[in-house]
Amino acid sequence: MPQVNVNINQISAEKFWKSGKQIPSKVQVSTNVNIVEVERESEDILSVPFVISISYNPSIAQITLKGEARVGGEKSELEAIYEGYENKESPPPRLIQQITNNSLAEATMLSRTLNIPPPIPLPTPQAKKKEGKEEERPSYVG
Repeated sequence: MPQVNVNINQISAEKFWKSGKQIPSKVQVSTNVNIVEVERESEDILSVPFVISISYNPSIAQITLKGEARVGGEKSELEAIYEGYENKESPPPRLIQQITNNSLAEATMLSRTLNIPPPIPLPTPQAKKKEGKEEERPSYVG
């Protein structure tokens, strides 16, 4: 399994919403991950530059992160990733997941600084539905 290290080289964030103006409760966040290219750095390392764009609807803010993922591993695994890129195939899910996870962590910190909703959905408590039945107690298995 290849090892992926993500480095963020540039961060750009802008808040469009006026300070003091109430942000709507229903905000849609779109995240676009763009792999710029896959380059062979050596026999056992690939360089994968990327750009992540995060936009809000309504237009509250825009966050852009640019960086590079360095992928190391066995020659056969790296060759498969490189050839997949050359053949316009989707990148391996693990690569996209690592890039997205690291970038969203940075974007979440930026969203706090800008006082905008985080780019990841936060868990919301769900009210239990009552259908005339006795409410179930939570069970815990230790």
